[in-house]
This record gives sequence, C-alpha cells and structure tokens, in this order.
Amino acid sequence: MDRADLLILGGGLVGSALAVALDAHGLTAIVVDPADPAATLAPDFDGRASAISSASHRMLGAIGVADRMAGKGCEIRAIRASDGLAPGALDFVAGADDDALGTMYENRVLRSALHDAVQAAGGVELRSRRRAVDVVRDAHGVRATLDDGSEVAARLVVAADGRGSPMREAAGIKVARWTYDHAAMITAFHHERPHDHVAFEIFYPEGPFAILPLNDDQHGHRSALVWTVKAADQPGMFKLSDRAWLAEAEKRMGGVLGRLDRLAPRSSYPLGFHHTARLTAERLALVGDAGHGIHPIAGQGVNLGFRDAAALVEVLVEGMRIGLDPGDAELLKRYERWRSLDTFMVALATDSLNRIYGVPGRAASAIRRFGMSAIQRMPPVKQRLMAEARGESGALPRLLQGMNV
Repeated sequence: MDRADLLILGGGLVGSALAVALDAHGLTAIVVDPADPAATLAPDFDGRASAISSASHRMLGAIGVADRMAGKGCEIRAIRASDGLAPGALDFVAGADDDALGTMYENRVLRSALHDAVQAAGGVELRSRRRAVDVVRDAHGVRATLDDGSEVAARLVVAADGRGSPMREAAGIKVARWTYDHAAMITAFHHERPHDHVAFEIFYPEGPFAILPLNDDQHGHRSALVWTVKAADQPGMFKLSDRAWLAEAEKRMGGVLGRLDRLAPRSSYPLGFHHTARLTAERLALVGDAGHGIHPIAGQGVNLGFRDAAALVEVLVEGMRIGLDPGDAELLKRYERWRSLDTFMVALATDSLNRIYGVPGRAASAIRRFGMSAIQRMPPVKQRLMAEARGESGALPRLLQGMNV
C-alpha cells in the first residue's frame, strides 16, 4: 500500500497547486484525479480563461509554477464597470508602480504549467484516470481504495473534487445552495481595437457581461468573454451562427473594441451558489469548489480555492514543525476558522452584487449609477475594492505574500 502525508482527491487547478505547494514544504501527497491528461492538456484553445489575482500569482511564483507561464499571461491594469451602456462608469486603475489587478491566462496554460510542476515534484504521485471508490477515515489515518483495486494511505484527505464533491457528500457535510436561473457563456474572440489591458464589466439586468484582456496573437487583438444570460435563453443563443453571435456581443459592448471576429469555441454552464456548513471533518479538509461555489461576477472563484490551499499549507507546515499530525483536529479547526469567514463574506458580496444589478428599471439603474459615481469620488473606498480584486484583503497566508511558510 502506497503512503503519503496527504491524499488529494481532484487534480484540477486547486488540487494541483496544493500538491506542488506541499512538496515545496517537504510534505508528500498522492493526487487521485479522474481526468485524462490527454484531454485536459490538449493544445487547442477552448475559449476558457481565468483571471488570476495578484496574490494568487505570488503564490504560484513562490512554489515555482509562475515561471512556467512566463510571457503567457495578460495583465489587467484597469477595470471599468458600468451599468449597461449608460454614462457614469466606475474605473479602477493600477498605478504605474503597482501590481496589476490580476493576470488573464488561458486555462490550458494554467493546467499545463501545474501538470508539469506536479510531474517535477518528487514528493507528489499523480494517479490519473482514477477515482476513489471507498475512503475510510479514523483516528489512525486515511485509507482509500481506488477503482483499479489499488489502495493508498495518508494522514489527511483533501477534497478538491469540485462542486459535486463525492468526498464531501460521503462525509455528510451539509451544503446551502441555490441556482440563479442564469447560465454563463464563455468564449474568446479577436477585435479591431487594442484593449490596453483594460477589463470591462458591463452590468445588465439579466446578468454581467465581462470582457477580459488576453495577449495578442498572430491574428491581432484578443479578449475573453463571460456573458451571463437567462437560462431559458442560453440554448437559443448557442444555436446562433458565429457571425450572428458576435454581432449580438458587439451590440452589448457598445462597440468599445470595434469590430469582432474569429470566435473561439463556446461553452456554457449553469450558475449557482453553494456554501458548506463546515470545511473540515475527521481527517478531512475541503478546498476550492468542494467547499464553496460563487457567482463569477467578480472573477474570484479559482482565487478563493488558491487561498484555501495557501492557508491549509501554512496550517499543516506550522503544525508539523511542532510535532502534530497533519490530520490533527486542532489544526483542522484552525484552517476552518481561517477560511470560513473569508469564503462566506466573498460569497455574500458576489451574491449581493448580482442581485443589486439584476433589478430592472430606470429607477434602479439611476440609483446604481449614483452609487458608482459616489465611489468614483472616494479614493479610500476604491483602494479597498482594488485590494479585494488583487486578493490582498484579510489575513493573508504567507504563500499569497510570495513567501514560503
């Protein structure tokens, strides 16, 4: 039976980052992931991209992953938020000497860099195309049987297995959840005018319309798009030809980037909210979407998962330095206290923002624009919101400050 300090169920972005961070601090991990690397690492761009906050980027730098993505990300130097196409936008602009508000990466770049880092980590064993069919947790440790009949053992199991987390369900952890009756359509395209490293967040009653800058390529200027529509409208939108779809998108953008062309593959997923009652159980910790799922309105989903990973690494490393077991209940309580409030407050903020901008009508729009104009004239408030965008609020784990534990 193979053994490690931690068993990580799920080898997505958060699970892989956690494994590499553990290895950087001398802890071993077995990562069990059902995905096929041949599919997840395919070189073709599938239209999906993620905004990595400055704090998350510092963590990726500290664990040696950022170097593998050098030159492949596009900095977000400014964010322009508006209520539809009405005047009165709210602008967040990073100073010339300040960190970017975030960096956009194609998801394939992130997956490839993390996969390579996992393969290079001497203390990490990756079991691809495998699932845990039985996990036993008790006072002595964790033992799991995989679907190929092999068995592994660890002292702590981490559920990084997504929104429908089988490990969370098996542990009986309760989840508060609801759906938004919306779907997010995700893609990328080329455009006539340069984006100048500006992200646009245009709020419509049916949902936000986010344009996110990508690096130019041989065909010209590019941006990613997260377009929220009512769930009932999504099938009809996907039946549109590429040309018709781009024409609708161009209208929504008010022509800010000029003519659009070269639409990347489109994908879509339903939007919902979920938040667990607990992030831990006996010899179990939840990270990423296994513990919380929020509206993409602020682009913080994967960054919350990286914050979970950074906090868990710090708690475990400090505990093991004084001789504690990684599955020690007191260590898990510390992780729970550290992450529960932050994840809940971000979830509440994104849910509230979505509901506020979802109120239709001229009066509601006028009130929103008045509020945005007021914030525009309040530098301390803007600085606080920019810190949130960078992922720099609250008690930051050392990894998010760019330091090893």
